[in-house]
Parts: sequence; C-alpha cells; structure tokens
Amino acid sequence: MLKEGQIRIPSGCAISGIFSKSGKRISGDAIIKSIATMHDRSNGLGGGFAGYGIYPEYKDFYAFHVFYDGDVAQDECEKFLERHFDIINLSKIPTRKTPGITDAPLIWRYFVTPLPTKLDESQLDEREFTARCVMKINKGIEGAYVFSSGKNMGVFKAVGFPEDVGEFYKLYEYAGYCWTAHGRYPTNTPGWWGGAHPFALLDYSVVHNGEISSYDTNRRTIEMHGYKCTLLTDTEVITYIIDYLNRKVGLTLEEIAGVVAAPFWQVIDNMPQGEKEKYSYLRKAFSSMLITGPFSILAGFEGGIMALNDRLKLRSMVIGEKDDMFYAASEECAIRVLEENLDRVWSPKGGEAVIATLNRGVL
Repeated sequence: MLKEGQIRIPSGCAISGIFSKSGKRISGDAIIKSIATMHDRSNGLGGGFAGYGIYPEYKDFYAFHVFYDGDVAQDECEKFLERHFDIINLSKIPTRKTPGITDAPLIWRYFVTPLPTKLDESQLDEREFTARCVMKINKGIEGAYVFSSGKNMGVFKAVGFPEDVGEFYKLYEYAGYCWTAHGRYPTNTPGWWGGAHPFALLDYSVVHNGEISSYDTNRRTIEMHGYKCTLLTDTEVITYIIDYLNRKVGLTLEEIAGVVAAPFWQVIDNMPQGEKEKYSYLRKAFSSMLITGPFSILAGFEGGIMALNDRLKLRSMVIGEKDDMFYAASEECAIRVLEENLDRVWSPKGGEAVIATLNRGVL
C-alpha cells in the first residue's frame, strides 16, 4: 500500500448514502457496492457504515456498539451498564476474518433501556440520560469506546478500505431503509478504529469528506453544552452540533444547515424580509457553530438523511432519485452502479441542504 505523500488524492475521502422513502429495507450489499466504486479516494486507513432499520426485533432498545482494548475495560464498562441500564441482550458483534482488516479490538453489542429508578433520579428524559451515559463511558473508562448508541440503527467501522470493512462485519446479513458509508483518507489524524467514520450519538450519525478549519472554536463551543470531544477529529464535533441543535434546541434540519453552512451576509441582505430575519438570527445566535473549510456531509437520523455541502461547495456531492429511492455520493459512479436509469440526478448548491424523509420525499 502506498504511504501518505506518495500519491495525491484530490478531495480525498468518499461518502455514499442510500435511502428508501417508503421504508423498504435494503441489503447491506448495496452500500458496499456503492462505496467500493470510489476505492481510490481512500487509502485503507478507515472505512465504515451506518444502517437504519437494521434491528427491528429490538427497535425499542438502544443498541450500544462498543470497542474494548481488553478484558479490564470490558468488565468496567459492563458494570457501569448494569448500574444504569437493563441489558436485554449482549453478544460479540458477528465478524469474519478478512485479510484487509487486522488488529481488531474486542467488539461487543448491547441492547439496553435505562433503569426506571436511575432515570427518575436523574430527572432527565430518556435520550439525554442515555447520551450522558455514553459520554461518561467514552471519557471515563479507559480502553472502552461506545461508537454507536441509537435505536434500531448501528454503526460499523474499522481501519481498512470500506469494502473490506463491510465484508468484515458481514453487512450482507443486515437490511435497513437507510445506509451511509465512508472511505477515509486521513490528513491530520491517525488511522485508528475509533477515528473511522461514521461518528454517532443516539440516532444521529455523520460521514464527512473535508477539513474543518473552525474545529477548535466549534469544539470549545459544544463542550460548554455538556459534550466531550474525545477523538480529536472534526467529524465528531459535527455530530454533536447536529444533536445539540436538533434534539436540545429544537431547530429543524433546514435551520441547522443555516447555522453550520450559514449564507454569507451579502446573500442574507438580499433575501425576502422573513427569510432575512430568520437567517440573521441563526447567524448571530449560533455564530460559533458555523463550520468553515471544505466539507460535504451525509447526516443520518431516525427516519431520514440530510446531504449538505459547505457554502462554497469545495467538496463534491451528487444526488440521484429513482422511484422511492434517494442516493447521495461524492461521485455519480457510486450511484449509477446501483441504479443506471435515474429519474433525476443533480449537484446541490453550496450550503443547500437536501433532506429525504420517510413518506415525505425529498425537501
């Protein structure tokens, strides 16, 4: 494998997403096939997937996917989980030996629900209680990392090319109404299992192509609201910003796009009065959550997916539609390999959010 610096990958990193607006469940084979077409955009130092609707038999329980460095970390984490949650089921996440994936940590899965007594004592709602527990584990238990914590969804990631990661986790055995995928070409951080995409908290997940120059400002801001960025990577902070603005503040996804990829002031000045007031407020109220630098992201959430470019469109993003299917990817080939005859294909403008939801179509 060529080392970093020996080959130039323009706009390196690849993202891909598949979504069924009718809720039809799609095999994980499809997303592996899609991301594999963009093999040359990554360098084998990270790949991963998020699937929604993959655990219908446990849809009412939080699915914790956890990396462990060893037995000591696992023992400490499981004691914490037993004190705070009712564990409905636990097991190793099924994997298979794959030549491209080595040095795997212990990878376990827990289906849990908060203990009523602990939830009452906390005086928090269920989702906030769960999110805080995830933060406590990731910050306080050395060698344990909860990398997925939503209901009826799961993240699967590793160091390797994404098609090898999909084979390693046997994603062909899963089916969901939404899939996102990432092929990583790290530039400022090392390739390691925790640093692979997607990043997730509760049902929010993000895959990202780009480099955020506002990371430190964004990180310091979100940590004032109780989050802890333990992975030192920009994609993690994007996930927490989306969670905070949507779940805690109550902004819509369109409004969140108006924060993280806010229109320039000269654009706002030329908007109709109502929109001008709205976007002026968002820029002023959440100015430190503006994300600067080149990026394209796919954000998954319960019942939908959002595609978003930076406001200068410095990273590629292509959208396609066919009947009830919605596709988004860094390159059109990743869509055409799944559906050659699209009803519509286009590239969104910089800062333009494209959102697909169950039964509502594309916004």
